[in-house]
Amino acid sequence: MNYQETTNWMFNQLPMYQLQGASAYKEDLTNIKLLAAHLDNPQNLLKCIHVAGTNGKGSTSHMLASVLQEAGYKVGLYTSPHLKDFRERIKISGKEISEDFVCQFITKHKAFFEANDMSFFEMSVGLAFDYFAAEKVDIAIIEVGLGGRLDATNIITPLVSVITNIDLDHTQFLGNTPALIAGEKAGIIKPNVPVVIGEYTNETQPVFLAKAKENKAPVYFASDLVTEIFPSDLIGDYQFHNKKTVQQTIAVLNSQNEFKASNESLKAGLLKVVRNTGLQGRWQQLGVNPKIVCDTAHNKHGLAVVMNQIQKETFEKLHIVLGVVNDKDLDSILPLFPKNAQYYFCRPDSSRGLATEILKEAAKKYHLLGEKYDSVAEAFAAAKQNATENDFIYVGGSTFVVAELPLN
Repeated sequence: MNYQETTNWMFNQLPMYQLQGASAYKEDLTNIKLLAAHLDNPQNLLKCIHVAGTNGKGSTSHMLASVLQEAGYKVGLYTSPHLKDFRERIKISGKEISEDFVCQFITKHKAFFEANDMSFFEMSVGLAFDYFAAEKVDIAIIEVGLGGRLDATNIITPLVSVITNIDLDHTQFLGNTPALIAGEKAGIIKPNVPVVIGEYTNETQPVFLAKAKENKAPVYFASDLVTEIFPSDLIGDYQFHNKKTVQQTIAVLNSQNEFKASNESLKAGLLKVVRNTGLQGRWQQLGVNPKIVCDTAHNKHGLAVVMNQIQKETFEKLHIVLGVVNDKDLDSILPLFPKNAQYYFCRPDSSRGLATEILKEAAKKYHLLGEKYDSVAEAFAAAKQNATENDFIYVGGSTFVVAELPLN
């Protein structure tokens, strides 16, 4: 199979949370342990930083990778989901895995995947571990896909564990309270491995402290410990806490005396995240006059910060291109959106995309008014056509919506 055929097979034949939702979520780590053993446990050859959290784990992972690249290390970076190409998920020092490696890996192990009902995510994690081990990276940044305790990445023993924050998201399998979700995220805390917590609340802090104590894991609350915050090329307001988390994580890593990143590397890495890693879709500006910004924020915590940042912008009229997936709690996110905006409702091109008519009717309850369009492209084109040079266009609501934009 060529690369397109290979990725089509991966997407279409096997369960994948990004496309199918809950049916792709597994209740234990049996399969990934089976796959790891089949691959001769490549994860055991890696030195890692493990990053979990409801929001910000992607930005935090990319920041950490950029800083360690600036420090001169060969850095593996595994993240999810991707926007345009599957290979965005697996990079070494900013360079995506080759199409050939993906094809060869799938072809070599395809019979094993089919015989053992491996999920898309399990295959992807196995591929990342195998690739990073083969390429002998110095250190790998591994982002959790969903939750933590039962996530396929949770077979590593990292140098540092990181939990960015907790909010109500994916409640159908992580729990419907912050404390329950914190318990799932805290599942990445390992015996004697330090953990950095980016943000906490009165409800989540005791969960983290208890799990850390149980594992004799030193715990660091970045929001309390980091006072001087360095600037970054990632300019979304929500990066405030992510930068603190990164700075504290680097401090912990430095204290272990195995990897060293100077303040110069830290500052340079934070300023060159996009250049060093290729991260896209985080308060990314796509145009001027009118100013156009897209963002992948898709839950209450993330969207609240983004909506607040929009209100800080100067514009004559606000245009919002909005699409979501069908398991989104609309009553929790729609009240966050401004009423004084022209809306362009659309359905992302995914089997999980919410029908445009349903979104439009739900939005009407909160006095969010606009027209519906058959695609993200049509909605985006209409917004650009209607906007004047002093207006502001925001595009978001889902990673899938941002993925359909011309980002480069």
